[in-house]
Amino acid sequence: MADAFTFELVSPERLLLSEQVTEVVVPGSDGYFTVMANHAPTMSTLQPGVATVTTAEGKKEEYVIFGGFIDVLPTSCTVLAESAVSVADVNKADLDARIEAAKAEVASAAEGEAKAKANSYLAQLTTLNQQILPA
Repeated sequence: MADAFTFELVSPERLLLSEQVTEVVVPGSDGYFTVMANHAPTMSTLQPGVATVTTAEGKKEEYVIFGGFIDVLPTSCTVLAESAVSVADVNKADLDARIEAAKAEVASAAEGEAKAKANSYLAQLTTLNQQILPA
């Protein structure tokens, strides 16, 4: 059995999860990565996506994260999400509103880096929508 470590998922509204886990998979800025006990200290930004947590009891839980940061230490891991919710509680209207807001941001963004960032965020939200709410 894999070693357990302390994991906390925090959004501005509340603490969503705080318990011993064996594995956390998060949508990092450069793609998904896995955190396990004794991981090297790491800090990264997160992009919109699904974080999968495996508890010490072997139960898998999934959370939608709309960006944020992750702080990893050998004995703990903390996700500070801009916004997060259990996949089971995803509100389609909220996700659609986020996508529409991102489309408006793309339309109004100046060319160059701002436009590229807006397009990237829209693509991430669209992929997330397809991943958790298939047609």
